[in-house]
Amino acid sequence: MAAMMTVAALAAMKREGKKSVGVVAWDYQIARIADRAGFDFVSVGDSVGVNLWGRADVLDVTLDEILICCRAVRRGVERALVSCDMPYGPVQHGLDSARAAAWRLVKEGGADMVKVDAAADFPDVVRALVREGITVFAQFGLTPQTAAKYGIPYSAQNSPAAQASAEAAAKLVAEAKLLEDAGASLLDFTNSGPVAGAAVVEAVKIPVIGGFGGGPWLDGRVRLAHTAIGYGEKWLDATTDTYFNSAKATRDAFAALIADARAGRQIKG
Repeated sequence: MAAMMTVAALAAMKREGKKSVGVVAWDYQIARIADRAGFDFVSVGDSVGVNLWGRADVLDVTLDEILICCRAVRRGVERALVSCDMPYGPVQHGLDSARAAAWRLVKEGGADMVKVDAAADFPDVVRALVREGITVFAQFGLTPQTAAKYGIPYSAQNSPAAQASAEAAAKLVAEAKLLEDAGASLLDFTNSGPVAGAAVVEAVKIPVIGGFGGGPWLDGRVRLAHTAIGYGEKWLDATTDTYFNSAKATRDAFAALIADARAGRQIKG
C-alpha cells in the first residue's frame, strides 16, 4: 500500500506542480473503493442531504447526521486523508459552538481535517480551530452556505453563470489570503472560474482545491463519487459525460434479476 497521505504532502504537491485529487463520499464501501483507487483525500460532505437522502437543501443536515457518515468513511479509509464538513449551524452560533462541533468531528468522527464553509465570513473560527490543533479545510467562493446571499439557488451552483467573475477576482484573492493568514491548510474554492481561480492559486502558498466550477487551473480537484460513477436515478436519462454510468448498469442488473426470478431460474450471487 502507498504511504499515508498527509497535509504536508498535499502542500508539497502544490510546490512541485503536481495535482491532488479528492472524492466526496458518505459510506464505508465507497470509501474503501476510493482509498484503494488512490485518492489523496476523501471528503465527507453535507451534500449527502441532497444527493443521498433526497432533501431539498444541504443546510438541513445536522451534526449528528454528518458524524454517522464521517465514522463510516473513517472505517473505510486507511491511506487517504479524511475531511468532514462542519454542517450549517455550529459556526453561525459562535466560537464555543464551532469548537465543540469540530472536536466531535475529530474525536468521534475520526476526521483528519474539518471543512468550514463560508470560511471567509468567519476567519475567527478558523483561527480558533487552528490554535487548538485542528486542521482546517476552508471553503469559500459561491458555496452551499453562502449562495443565497448572491441570489443563486443550490441547484444552479454548477452552472456557468454561478462561476466567479473577473470583477470578483480581487475580492476573492483577498479572502483567500485572509484564510491562509488565519491558518487554513487547504482552500476549497467553489465555482472558481479560470480567471479568479488562477489568481487565487498564484496568491497563496496553500493548495487550492475545486469542485463545482473548478478546472485544471487549480492545484487539485474534488468530485462527488456519485457523479464520477453516475450513481443516482438522474443518470438514467442524463446525457452529461461521466466516468461510468452505474445507474444504467444497476437498472440492467435489476431487470435481469427480476426476469430470472419470474422465470423460475436460480438468481445469482
